[in-house]
Amino acid sequence: MKRGLGRGLDSLFAFTEDDDEQVNEVGNTKEEIETSREKEVRVIKEDSLGNRILELDLNCIFPNENQPRKNFEETPLLELANSIKVHGVIQPIIVSKEKDGRYMIIAGERRWRASILAQKNTIPAIIKDYTEKQIAEVSLIENLQREDLNPIEAARAMKKLMEEYHFTQEQIADKIGKSRPVVANLMRLLNLYPEVMKMVENNELSVGHAKCLVVVDDTQTQLKFANMAKNNKITVRVLEKMVRNYLNPKAKNNDKESQSIELKEMVNEMSRVFSTKVSVLGNDNKGRIYIDYYTKDDLNRIYEMLNIIKEKQLTLKDLQNINKIKK
Repeated sequence: MKRGLGRGLDSLFAFTEDDDEQVNEVGNTKEEIETSREKEVRVIKEDSLGNRILELDLNCIFPNENQPRKNFEETPLLELANSIKVHGVIQPIIVSKEKDGRYMIIAGERRWRASILAQKNTIPAIIKDYTEKQIAEVSLIENLQREDLNPIEAARAMKKLMEEYHFTQEQIADKIGKSRPVVANLMRLLNLYPEVMKMVENNELSVGHAKCLVVVDDTQTQLKFANMAKNNKITVRVLEKMVRNYLNPKAKNNDKESQSIELKEMVNEMSRVFSTKVSVLGNDNKGRIYIDYYTKDDLNRIYEMLNIIKEKQLTLKDLQNINKIKK
């Protein structure tokens, strides 16, 4: 493996054709190379589930190019490397064995990278025989459960599961232990203007700010608002008001009609029941109530809930209790 200094961490993790040529210059045949790799595999122990934990040579392992996480921050990676130098790798990585005798990482690329930085020769690993669908699923779940993915990476991974492997939002939510509205809201971020998405990826724009901007269709206006909110220059609440005024230019901001506590509580209750944003324009005597939906699934869910209220003659409180039981 070639290692470089002064070119960033990625230069330490590049496998090239030159690496294979250097090995071949020693005079080993392909079969001899594979045999030596097999000898380097050593069983350490079994975990509580009966999985064999092996000690694999780091040079025999390579990352999955389709894994959802693309960005690895340098400082946390160096901190993990220092920890590995002292304590070793506590949790084994998960890999699948490829036809060429090498191993592709399914879960644990960060530990693998940090082990290389710590100048380790081997790493504990569990070999799994997974399908492509299972690999995509495990990679997403492992990263999301550890909160290693930024919101855009998570949304792209979810979209891939839906498009390529026909997962539903509810199935993804069940797999990662989140609610379906959380999944829907994350995927909405993919509708942002690319430059705004980049701000979210770079932690320059919070998820809260980004969610406000999804409803702004004009790219220049969306970018303008994003730059104003960049690095928390304005709060999410202020941005929400700016977006609301942009979408409803005829509304008289200086002529606010008073809303009773009962009306506000009712709107909050509706928001909790429908698991989406509910807003009101007006007062107790006259006005409009807006129920936001962001996908066709959202709209169908709201429609089904309204039918339940109509058929069973339930109150919003009844429906909220039903939702709690389901969860």
